[in-house]
Amino acid sequence: MRDPYSLLGVTKDAAADEIKAAWRSKAKSLHPDHNQDDPGATRRFAEMGQAYEVLKDPERRKRYDRAYETHQTIMQQRQNARQAEERAKAARAKAEEVMEELARANAQRAQSQAKQQANGTSGASTLGGEENPEDLIDRIFGPAPSARSNGAAGTGQARPQAKDPDAGQSRPHNQQQAQHQAQSQTQAKPAGDTPHAAGADGGTAKADPAGQKVAPPLPLQAIELLSGLMRRIRGTVAPPEKAPDLSATATVSLNDMLALNTATVTLSDEREVRFPLEAGMTDGQVLRLVGQGLRLPGAQRGDLLVTLKIARDNRFHVEGFDLHTVLPISLEDAVLGTEAEVETPGGRVPVSIPTWTGSDQSVRIKGLGLADDAGGRGDLVVEVRVVLWEKPDPKVIDLMRHMRHGLFV
Repeated sequence: MRDPYSLLGVTKDAAADEIKAAWRSKAKSLHPDHNQDDPGATRRFAEMGQAYEVLKDPERRKRYDRAYETHQTIMQQRQNARQAEERAKAARAKAEEVMEELARANAQRAQSQAKQQANGTSGASTLGGEENPEDLIDRIFGPAPSARSNGAAGTGQARPQAKDPDAGQSRPHNQQQAQHQAQSQTQAKPAGDTPHAAGADGGTAKADPAGQKVAPPLPLQAIELLSGLMRRIRGTVAPPEKAPDLSATATVSLNDMLALNTATVTLSDEREVRFPLEAGMTDGQVLRLVGQGLRLPGAQRGDLLVTLKIARDNRFHVEGFDLHTVLPISLEDAVLGTEAEVETPGGRVPVSIPTWTGSDQSVRIKGLGLADDAGGRGDLVVEVRVVLWEKPDPKVIDLMRHMRHGLFV
């Protein structure tokens, strides 16, 4: 069956009256008697009736909404998996381009070093050898989404460089003299006395005889490039979503609620979930069991929403944390008052019925109900019901007749 909301032309949050009005309107227009020339009228009318049967029942409507949300989540997960596969294919397709670009940069750097050695010049090469892996990835694949979304930064701006603390300031006279002496000492030393130059990480970076820095080996550069590429790919993957929550009903006995035992609920996948009954729980309460719900590939496991239902008991019924029971009394006891016994979860206890107690009154016994969330317990509410004798009593009938007609002796 298609979506019942679209069949009736109502929204997901439509009220029951709106759904009923939409069904009546559709029933009049789609009835087969009014569309005898349309061979598909009977099928559409039956489909529309099925949609109304689903939406008019609150329980069936909830089940459909949950199933629809689960289906939408599964479709979204499949879409995310397809997108991830497409990104992986694109990454594999451009992996060769990365390696080719790296080999081309190394070849250019080697040619530059050879020319500088032949010309007897020194200095650092400005070709691809000085380009770090992040810059190379940005040049091939473009800037990362986070970098493109930085508004005021603009496109094509250079990376921020470390500022020289002495830039733009006049150095003291003694500092200039110290620098002059250091330069003189450096010029006085032969070139062969400095086979290594201090690296930026505190170690030593090897230099060739012409003073050129030796680039790291090709496998190390490839590892750095692939690491940067993986960071780029992982940065675009959305975090895993949470699967929809499951709903279930746990039916427990009144004795289990009073003793705070353990409850068990069986799910649709035949999985049993146990949870303890605690103070503050009562009939109709919805409990959330974190991480016990639906499991979907690539998504965080959902929660389980358990509606607590206390099984019917012939002696009591539950309202909040109070227990209610019915005490039948005779007419003379209702008028004159009496002492009676009432059944409680712990046995029978005496109760006093005041004079002139009608069926609309009740007697409350403290502390005999369910455990609440404040450290106490609810009450036992004794509802009085005035009943007549099994057989008619002539004296009572004559008395009532005199009272009705105003005849008093």
